[in-house]
Amino acid sequence: MQLTAYTDFGLRVLIYLACSDGPATVAEIAEQYGISRNHLVKVVHRLSQLGYINTERGRSGGIHLAHAPKRIRLGEVVRDLETNRVIVECFAPETNTCPIAPVCVLKGVLQQAEAAFQEKLDEYTLEDVVGEREQLAQILLPNKN
Repeated sequence: MQLTAYTDFGLRVLIYLACSDGPATVAEIAEQYGISRNHLVKVVHRLSQLGYINTERGRSGGIHLAHAPKRIRLGEVVRDLETNRVIVECFAPETNTCPIAPVCVLKGVLQQAEAAFQEKLDEYTLEDVVGEREQLAQILLPNKN
């Protein structure tokens, strides 16, 4: 399974915010990761809608985590951001044209693999993947340290 760039960027935003001591801006996050600001705006908006982050407008505004990193489960974030989890054609019965679908065992195997992937992600929180926060902050927040 390959995560979309949208989900990847969402996870990166959360990691960045977990390392930051104060509010951050979309512009600074985009610059540090070398990704499109316009694309990141959409990701940040969705993370805000989902309740993972809070956004504040204005001069002293910015974005920050809505919850402690230990309360944000990676599996939940991925499920919330990955809207199309169709690994193979037969996962979408309405568009499936595979002639062996009625007797194929592969679909069941892939469903089990996806479930195991999700279960493994559910074991980890944002706090777990931030690891050594200070070292990560030195890389992501060079101007704030």
